[in-house]
Amino acid sequence: MTPKPLARNELWDIASTQHGFVTAQQATESGITKQALQMLVHRGTVQRVTHGVYRFPQYPVGEHDQLMLAVLWTRVPEAVLSHETALDCYGISDVNPNRIHVTVGKHRRFRRASGRDYIVHFENLESNQIGWWQEIPTVTPATAIEQCIAGGTPTYLLRQAIERGHAQGFLKANERYALANKLEARGE
Repeated sequence: MTPKPLARNELWDIASTQHGFVTAQQATESGITKQALQMLVHRGTVQRVTHGVYRFPQYPVGEHDQLMLAVLWTRVPEAVLSHETALDCYGISDVNPNRIHVTVGKHRRFRRASGRDYIVHFENLESNQIGWWQEIPTVTPATAIEQCIAGGTPTYLLRQAIERGHAQGFLKANERYALANKLEARGE
């Protein structure tokens, strides 16, 4: 008979792909009871960061941890970094968002405490609109630019994103052209 893996090892496997974070929902889905999770908190194996999100304190702190936390804070599996935050992540614009933008599905409705650092957008995204940046689910650069065109980001920052995005290989020539046309149409 094979012994059941320890709860901390199960959670560590998940957390190691999420900058050291794990959600209570992920623990439950792995067969870890709420009581076992609370015991890990009591022992200091994991620390509660915000409601439903925990972190292994021995996992190295990284510069992008707050972005991963923003996605997990929603406790929604399809949550992704988006809008100006995504432009900033990809480094294709000098945009400097004062809050972290996260997009979830249109059907999601929730209220979360401690969310003053986040702007939550509701949009159903196709799988080809979602990518990964630093192991964090993030909309593609083209999708981020489209979102920012619709959201009113200043034109000069979007022109910069389109040009840099193309120069850095994030946008194909046809995407560059289409986005430039959408941006110009917005200004009319």
